[in-house]
Amino acid sequence: MRYRADDGRYERQPYNRSGRSGLRLPAVSLGLWHNFGDDRPVENSRAILRRAFDLGVTHFDLANNYGVPYGSAERTFGRILREDFLPYRDELIISTKAGYDMWPGPYGEWGSRKYLLASLDQSLGRMGLDYVDIFYSHRPDPDTPLEETMGALDRAVRSGKALYAGISNYSPEQTAQAARIMRELGTPLLIHQPSYSMINRWIEDGLLDTLEEAGMGCIVFSPLAQGVLTDRYLKGVPADSRAATSRFLTPDRIDRELARDLDEIARGRGQTLAQMALSWTLRDPRVTSVLIGASSVAQLEDNVACVDGPAFTEDELDAIDKITGPRAAGGR
Repeated sequence: MRYRADDGRYERQPYNRSGRSGLRLPAVSLGLWHNFGDDRPVENSRAILRRAFDLGVTHFDLANNYGVPYGSAERTFGRILREDFLPYRDELIISTKAGYDMWPGPYGEWGSRKYLLASLDQSLGRMGLDYVDIFYSHRPDPDTPLEETMGALDRAVRSGKALYAGISNYSPEQTAQAARIMRELGTPLLIHQPSYSMINRWIEDGLLDTLEEAGMGCIVFSPLAQGVLTDRYLKGVPADSRAATSRFLTPDRIDRELARDLDEIARGRGQTLAQMALSWTLRDPRVTSVLIGASSVAQLEDNVACVDGPAFTEDELDAIDKITGPRAAGGR
């Protein structure tokens, strides 16, 4: 059956301006790191993407090496875009990234001009697009001058293959330097994509202040700490869980006592633990959007419902701090 988007899709969640740019992103965006490769049924991926858009999720975030095998998430997304979302292309924000290993040899990773621009061309080909809305340098390269990496992002925008440029996993100092270079080139950086959660609060120690000063937005990934901040592990490690099957999360990294204590606060707020964790990352107005992953429509719906949660009280924030660690200045 031909897909027709829900007429009420823009009534489901807020849209936040990214820094001092003209672009607004949904409070909840969908990341396609897991669950969209060749190892997953395409109809499940299609159902998740359709429901996400119906819920007002207009931003889909990818990278060159997402999916199993590398590149397959972009191919899957390109197929579904062509078959379902092509009439809605101008309502979508599609982003991709390059920086981690993608192909063999010295030109297949990091931050050289050759790698970044070649990767962007490949990503566009896999998705069947003329341009992406945001193209990121996925990580800083210690051996390539930052001027070269930023020059490649500037070239991507000026060529029309990307509308905006972003960075991911850069430190506050690297971010400030990158923002200065891009301003001088005439292509200001739109956004930074760092990891952030209630138990991974490094961006409160300088990065958010740097982004605010530079006029950049912030879209955070791993807000659920790879599932630690959900009810998935409250009673143990299920055999089919990510902790049991993935190299990105191991059982020794799961603090069930911490999760149970946080879950008690969440239930008092009328939320699931995952919903509270997502709401918490959005409490700071400098955070433009939060990236979620989803393996099912039900999980997607539960996570997107975080936008309906109540505002945090000072007592709740203090209780969360006592469990997870002290709050940095400005992180209210």
